[in-house]
Amino acid sequence: MFMSALIIMTAAQKNVMSQDIAVLLGDEAAISGYVKDERTGETLIGATVVLKDSKKGAYTNKLGYYSISPIIAGEYTIRVTSVGYTPYEEKITLTKGIRERKDIVLKGLNITTEEISVVADRDVEARQISISKVNIPIQQIKEIRIGGESDVFRTIQMLPGVLTSSQMSSGLYIRGGSPDQNLVLLDGSTVYNPSHLFGFISTFNSDAIKDVELIKGGYPAEYGSRLSSVLNITQKDGNRNEFEGMLSAGIISSKLALEGPLGNGSWFVSGRRTYFDLIKGLIDTDPENPIPDFGFYDLNAKVTQDFGDDDKVFLSGFLSDDNFDFDASGVTMNLFMGNKAGSMRWTRILADNLFMVNNLTSSYYSQGFRQEASGFIVSMNNSITDYSFKTKLEWFVSDNLTAVTGIDVTNYIFKYTRNFSGDDSEIEEGTNDGSIMNMLYHDWVYSAFAQINYKITELFSLQTGLRWNFWDYSEHSLFDPRIALRYQISDKYAVKASWGIFHQYLRLAGDENFSIFDTWVPTDKTVDPSKAYHYILSFETEPIPDYNLNVDFYYKDLENISEVNKTTLEGTDVKDIFFSGVGYSYGGEIFLQKQFGKLAGWIGYGLGWVYAKFDSINNGEEFRPKYDRRHDLKIVAQYQINEKWNVGATFMYQSGQSYTGATSRFQTGMPGDNHGWGKVIPSQRYGLRMPNSHQLNLNASYITSLFKLPFKINFDIYNVYNRRDILMRIYDTEGDETIVEDIKLLPIIPTFSFELKF
Repeated sequence: MFMSALIIMTAAQKNVMSQDIAVLLGDEAAISGYVKDERTGETLIGATVVLKDSKKGAYTNKLGYYSISPIIAGEYTIRVTSVGYTPYEEKITLTKGIRERKDIVLKGLNITTEEISVVADRDVEARQISISKVNIPIQQIKEIRIGGESDVFRTIQMLPGVLTSSQMSSGLYIRGGSPDQNLVLLDGSTVYNPSHLFGFISTFNSDAIKDVELIKGGYPAEYGSRLSSVLNITQKDGNRNEFEGMLSAGIISSKLALEGPLGNGSWFVSGRRTYFDLIKGLIDTDPENPIPDFGFYDLNAKVTQDFGDDDKVFLSGFLSDDNFDFDASGVTMNLFMGNKAGSMRWTRILADNLFMVNNLTSSYYSQGFRQEASGFIVSMNNSITDYSFKTKLEWFVSDNLTAVTGIDVTNYIFKYTRNFSGDDSEIEEGTNDGSIMNMLYHDWVYSAFAQINYKITELFSLQTGLRWNFWDYSEHSLFDPRIALRYQISDKYAVKASWGIFHQYLRLAGDENFSIFDTWVPTDKTVDPSKAYHYILSFETEPIPDYNLNVDFYYKDLENISEVNKTTLEGTDVKDIFFSGVGYSYGGEIFLQKQFGKLAGWIGYGLGWVYAKFDSINNGEEFRPKYDRRHDLKIVAQYQINEKWNVGATFMYQSGQSYTGATSRFQTGMPGDNHGWGKVIPSQRYGLRMPNSHQLNLNASYITSLFKLPFKINFDIYNVYNRRDILMRIYDTEGDETIVEDIKLLPIIPTFSFELKF
């Protein structure tokens, strides 16, 4: 038996050994280039490029670039596949000492869900070692609609291990982490609060997005500054070949997207806006019960230019704004929040196997409120601004080894203003006397990272990396080691494991129900940075053709995590604003996915536990956070009936969220008062659970033509069987009996929208 295993191993390594010998003899060749969409000219992310029968291949990176080397000179058949595209094959001849540059163009399928398999070479995957990573085709994201709107965050919430605080929230609670522990990147720019409409939908317009990648844990050293996960979103570049546009209108908002060629590249711009505030004037309202004004918009733009074959420059921007105005009974109130982000990216092919990416970004998030009653004015404003520069080198050393290294420098500016004095007088910077505050903080954060992916044998691969962080304001210098392993049990079965340390510099003070009250603060010398240890064990297989099955087990230790101290009224140190504690989470997830075919979608189930402990909360006893939900079942299905009709459904079942309720009541009052006031005695911190949550949503789309232009009509039913979840539970103690009142969320909502392409 030992000899059989040795013979098998020797056969598996035979091809690798011959390649290594070729390198020594100088007989190697190489091939590299971009993979593009035939219709638009956009580069394709994550396309699989393989040389058939050679165990050689690669995935295209975030810029659509691939590199395969070294290769024994000779004739090969190159095969390129990507979801939604017809596979491409061509015979090529690679010459000794020549590094071939070959850009490949893929033709899109007329029906995106046609049964075309994408064969991902196992040797290619072995070098990637993707731990807890999920890629959702943008075609599927566009078909998963809530209230007529396709939404990235709503789609991600349909993955196992991704929880919500309520069905109204677009926040992502991933494997026991809170939303501020997720690093959200848009073309390299950090987005701090990607939510609209008090959290109901996100700020990301799916029509402006090219690629969505979620890493739920154990992410590589390239990413840092967050404890839980990375959501990396890439905007569309635009059509390089011809002008085109899309107009969409629904109940919540309308959208317009335009794109076309520009010079040696392309441009893209899209906008989305609600119009409730515009049509409100047409509605008769009761002066005693006025309807608030609410509106939001977001804008995406990108310009791409090629400078020769090796240099590309991308300029991209993102803008969002929300406003809520209310005026009644002599009280006026305004709530607002907004995001601004921009990036300039320059990529250069230094050599066929050496790729450089330089990214200069800025991001600005602000929010606040202003209220006036009887001439008395109160207001609060806060913002976070960052300017960041990141440079990265990707070195495709050989077919068995890739390396990534880079540096990241960020300048943060935090501003917080509070005026409870009753007037709008200007506040001098540095003021802090309780009712009036105007604080401004500056900080620099420096990071450097290096990681390698090495295929040790045909069956065993290693990914390891190290990240260094230095925070100038708090003078903390810390190292984050990461390691991941992959073992290919057989052609269809693989096991993966990872471990890593992750630190977080920023802290979020906010309300779990309404993201508009979020306030970001830095880590200062009074507290230590938050810290997490990730332990992940993963199994992947393809039980039947075109179906991928992943089973993940995870354990996460958390240190120096924060809970807002709601009793403090003033303080300039972080220790005055937050309680500091520890926590841990663990669980397992099953994810069965089919990315293409007439029937596409997934089934996911997560079983998880989340616990936290703070000396100053719950008498120092361990408790479950609000977003602890034990069971989590998600089902997503899209079915292409024919070229005209597409139907789909999403179903979600979760254990009820934790909440702090009441266990009993007592009366209190002045002497001689026979009635007094009823007071409830709270339960243990988040010691009770709401009823289990479940919801079914249906959608259908019909493709036809209008004025000889492609026209699509979307029909959606939100919350089909009218199961209204509970947002919060309150207690009325004015009477002799305590009345429990539930504030419920949205009922069944049928909607429709249309899309016109031109």
